[in-house]
Amino acid sequence: MKNHALTLGALLTFIFFSSCKKEVDNSVDSMQRMREFVISISQTAKSQDSGFIIIPQNGIELVTEDGEPNSPLATTYLDAIDGHGQEDLYYGYDSDNVATPAESIDYLTGFLNRSKSAGNTILAIDYCWTPAFVDQSYQNNFNQAYISFAADDRELRTIPTYPSPIFNENSEAILSLSQAKNFLYLINNDTFDTKQDFIDAVTATNYDLLVMDLFFWDSSSFTSQEVAQLKNKANGGKRLVICYMSIGEAEDYRYYWNSDWASNKPVWLDAENPDWPGNYKVKYWESDWQKIIYGNSDSYLTKIQNAGFDGVYLDIIDAFEYYE
Repeated sequence: MKNHALTLGALLTFIFFSSCKKEVDNSVDSMQRMREFVISISQTAKSQDSGFIIIPQNGIELVTEDGEPNSPLATTYLDAIDGHGQEDLYYGYDSDNVATPAESIDYLTGFLNRSKSAGNTILAIDYCWTPAFVDQSYQNNFNQAYISFAADDRELRTIPTYPSPIFNENSEAILSLSQAKNFLYLINNDTFDTKQDFIDAVTATNYDLLVMDLFFWDSSSFTSQEVAQLKNKANGGKRLVICYMSIGEAEDYRYYWNSDWASNKPVWLDAENPDWPGNYKVKYWESDWQKIIYGNSDSYLTKIQNAGFDGVYLDIIDAFEYYE
């Protein structure tokens, strides 16, 4: 039988690392702090416009109290949001234009359906372009009562030419998220020469909802007059226009970026994302980062609301995984 007695040195080492781990765990409950961040954004936005739409993307585990599929729902979080965006649900999880493994689909839809049952609209994004895969993507999501978009470009800078007409095309005036039957995810506009080119391309379509960026070529923001134009469908109907905003990473091409941060990082700025150069992890619970996002006249959220968007699409919600 092994002797499990610890030497004094080993015992002290064990106590030291155990206490350090406890301190880290107590200081950052990464899932709850992301919930609280989203809830605060929602409360701030809806205090100005009660109908303002809040849609977090990915990080679907936040819908339950401990992130487990069958655990009690995180009701305060669910009440603060209006929908969920989910990437790679049926295509793109491991590789673009490749079917997502069945076990991953089951895992994600388990959470998504609990959110849907709580009254939220599910927006699913698949990355595929083979016509048969595109058709299957739309049909699978329709069967789940999700609205979906089959993106033919991971950079989200193109309007797909297939299918034509678009899936579930209609001429209705879409006034709420629950009325939308399809959507266009077009957050990179660097393939368009001018703002007007972008506006013309979008208004030539009949998508019920548009997710786009506040800025054109990362500099000039869209005005309220331009956003109003984008709300018109080609067939005379009306669409919702939702603005993309990353809250789990800082982007070095945004208006808020300070060049001094390269040598003198603020306490909330963390490592660069190796998959997306120029994007940096953030300690999103830190107040100085949150002040950039919401709660003052120069915040990102204020700029979005002043431009007349119908809601906000919050990305990098799953940043909590980095800090778990």
